[in-house]
Amino acid sequence: MVNQDINDMGNKTARYERIALDIAYSILNEEWKIGEMIKGRSTLSGKYSVSPETIRRALKLLEELSVVEVVEKKGILIKSRTAADAFIKEHHSKDRVLSMREDIAKMIQEKRAIEDTMIETLDTLIEQALIMKHVGIIHPLEFKVNESSFLLGKSIGEVKFWEHTGATIIGINRNGQLLLSPGPKLVFFAGDIVFYVGNATENSERVEKYVSKRSGEL
Repeated sequence: MVNQDINDMGNKTARYERIALDIAYSILNEEWKIGEMIKGRSTLSGKYSVSPETIRRALKLLEELSVVEVVEKKGILIKSRTAADAFIKEHHSKDRVLSMREDIAKMIQEKRAIEDTMIETLDTLIEQALIMKHVGIIHPLEFKVNESSFLLGKSIGEVKFWEHTGATIIGINRNGQLLLSPGPKLVFFAGDIVFYVGNATENSERVEKYVSKRSGEL
């Protein structure tokens, strides 16, 4: 019977490796004695219900580590209990590393899912804030892009609006069309009414001072 620790590995380990581990456990537990000769691969093939090729790969792995020796036309010679123990420990160490990698990958996926949820929630909040502005409940700050502004033809990301002002653009009214949560690639046009929010009391002054710069002043 295959060792339970090996079964618990599931699909993390190739089948021939699991068989090699089980053979190593059998040697470590002295089910097979040092110097004992196992008669042929067909015996192992039947025991594990796999093809002879799978057994061949398992034995090759163990032979490379001097756990067993395949003796042509005689069978498999059990060589070293110490080497079997070292193989088991090395494989478990490798398995732990793979498990940690999977755990980290899972945490990264969860982090991305949380970030996506936060963005969706923020977009909803922005949309509601702008709707409420139009019914007179909330009043996001705003400014208008005039024809002499240095913002013309530049994108939100290009002018580094947040870095210079500490405020966040939440929407743009362009010719009566409301553009919610514009991305960094959106380009400013003359006449745009830009809605923004900021936590600091001086945000409004910083925004007015920044956006009032004319083309060529930066």
